[in-house]
Amino acid sequence: MISSRVLLALALGALSAQAIPSLKTRQSITTLSTNQIETYKPYTWYASTAYCAPANTLAWNCGTNCQANPTFKPIASGGDGDETQYWYVGYDPTLKTIIVAHQGTDTSELLADLTDGDIVYSSLDPTLFPGVPSSVEAHDGFQGTQSRSAAGVLAGVQSGISKYGATQVTVVGHSLGAAIALLDSIYLPLHLPSNIGVKFIGYGLPRVGNQAFANYVDANAAKVPVTHINNMEDPIPICPGMFLGYVHPSGEIHIQDSGSWDACPGQDNGSDLCIVGDVPYIWDGDESNHDGPYDGVTMGC
Repeated sequence: MISSRVLLALALGALSAQAIPSLKTRQSITTLSTNQIETYKPYTWYASTAYCAPANTLAWNCGTNCQANPTFKPIASGGDGDETQYWYVGYDPTLKTIIVAHQGTDTSELLADLTDGDIVYSSLDPTLFPGVPSSVEAHDGFQGTQSRSAAGVLAGVQSGISKYGATQVTVVGHSLGAAIALLDSIYLPLHLPSNIGVKFIGYGLPRVGNQAFANYVDANAAKVPVTHINNMEDPIPICPGMFLGYVHPSGEIHIQDSGSWDACPGQDNGSDLCIVGDVPYIWDGDESNHDGPYDGVTMGC
């Protein structure tokens, strides 16, 4: 049963979407080649592996997920899968990058949380995010979850840099894990040497912060590239609603029903080839699309 508060939020979202002409603006869309799609496959498996228990990711004995990236060198793992999502850190010598991955959560529970009319955001914690303007605000729940794993993740990354001489970090995640990973992509560069590159690849990413947040991510995209991949009619990426002030950064790739992967420029591109245009309202979405498949990979351990 959907609560009256959620129904009110959805109704307001519908009215707001109809009132914003920019949602209907169609920008230039480009289709990825098969080779380009294939480059994401190792990271998709890493995001899926984040659903496995820390003991298994640390031993790298989690079945198909781990076997998909056989050269991976685990460094650290943690989380309880409840208050703190599972996470792990390790080094991939084939890709020459440290991997940081965060676990997602149950789709129906996340959807309920993201459509709650009381959803709020606030400035980033200045201790974790020193120097980031106070106008940059993010979802309180996402911030809290990210903060509980931040120290362990940073220590693992620093260990990997020291042990393997790595100069690149890639943060990945699906669903809630993608939201945490996006916050990590802001957090880590603030605490790592300037020669260490960081990039983000997320799947089924919900909106994480306000307009200033999206602008901050975009302004740093040259140093910290951002890619968020949405699958077909997944409703999670259109939540929380823009009527609440939430905005996606640029970097969307939308997987069509045909299997085509289309790159959608700009923030919340309104083309029907992109998630905002394809799924304008929650009731147009299909929760079963959230877990994939993403080029044959369905999220989960």
